[in-house]
Amino acid sequence: MKLYSKLFVSAVALCMSVAVSAQQAREDFRKDITLSGSNYKAYPGPQKALTPAPAGYTPYYISHYGRHGSRYLIGPMDYDMPYNIMKKAADAGLLTEKGQEVFDKVGQIREEARGRDGELTRLGAEQHRGIAKRMYERFPEVFKGKTNVDAKSTTVIRCIISMENALLQLASMNPELNITHDASRHDMYYMNQHDSVLTALKRQGEKSQEYIDFRMKHRTGDRILNLLFKDKSFLNDYKVRGRQIDAYMFVEKLFELASNIQSTEIRHKFQMYDLFNEDEVYDLWCRSNAFWYVNYGNSPLSGGIQGYSQRNLLRKIISEADSCLAFPHPGATLRYGHDTMVMPLVCLLNLNGYDKKLSLEDLDKNNWLNYRIFPMACNVQFIFYHKNDQDKDVIFKILHNEDEAVLPDLKPVQGCYYKWSDFKEFFLKKLNDYEKK
Repeated sequence: MKLYSKLFVSAVALCMSVAVSAQQAREDFRKDITLSGSNYKAYPGPQKALTPAPAGYTPYYISHYGRHGSRYLIGPMDYDMPYNIMKKAADAGLLTEKGQEVFDKVGQIREEARGRDGELTRLGAEQHRGIAKRMYERFPEVFKGKTNVDAKSTTVIRCIISMENALLQLASMNPELNITHDASRHDMYYMNQHDSVLTALKRQGEKSQEYIDFRMKHRTGDRILNLLFKDKSFLNDYKVRGRQIDAYMFVEKLFELASNIQSTEIRHKFQMYDLFNEDEVYDLWCRSNAFWYVNYGNSPLSGGIQGYSQRNLLRKIISEADSCLAFPHPGATLRYGHDTMVMPLVCLLNLNGYDKKLSLEDLDKNNWLNYRIFPMACNVQFIFYHKNDQDKDVIFKILHNEDEAVLPDLKPVQGCYYKWSDFKEFFLKKLNDYEKK
């Protein structure tokens, strides 16, 4: 009996361990519920200390691509749809006491964002100043003297303002820097590439039965609707621009508002996460995580190749690095764009193993967690090292959101440091093989 008891206890412990690993996100949300906001998560900054470079190596060039900082939501549907639905209910006397409280908050959120559709928030500007400051302080050798800093942005205003805040920070720390900056359609082919073939595969993934079933499994909101409305049946006739509004879409929009509070000045006044229980938060995140995996990760449902949408960006990173490495003090190449570039770039590089091809049910248990890839102001930094100006044996490391990352497809020189020649050989072949198909 003692043996059976031990076996039973071990089995229970194993099951509990598997259950925890199977829902890592749920555990993360208990510690920090703002992570459940996926791409609305405000930039957390680096979480770990950097490791020393191999003996004799010093940093001398940085190549970077980063998302704009925290922003307001995009499109009138994000603010107007939930507000107008609740206003209609309020006018008809259909809001509960909790519903009236939430309606008041939604009104304040909408008013703060009025006329600022998709624009950078104050926090977003601060995030990029902070990233630039840490970049300078961590790698001062790169920014010494009259070195060059070349910055590019997409033509979207929140990206331009993010870039300008970073450059102002660098200039304040070294007024001698030779800074050039631009935001032009000329560079959009790699700064914000679009690919009709890959887009068609995304649509195919969203129409797949696995995706539809997964989204339906994690559909949630009945408790919330009953909490807010005395009679939610009026939603059955509610339309926006002739389109019938799904009540569960309304709940998702409320969750987006709740998630984006952390990026605005409203965060100092109130929050809205208390509207959602633990299961609802998890389900809403699961739906978002699946969407991003199918559309911008290497999901088998959408061809398993969405990372290649950033092939032009990766080629540009390689070619510009090779050009800059020829100079004694090349400085930095900084690029400012969007989450829809950072996520597939991370997958294309297989950074930290994010090139995984998984079923949607296996995402969480395999740590494919979108909030770890692309919070607001997320970034990928290539840090290059050499021993002297004539040294051809260049090594580098990659920082993902300012923490050291690994490249599972390459053999490191030491820790997270790799040979640049190995990287070029592997990834240029990878890109060439894809483009031959």
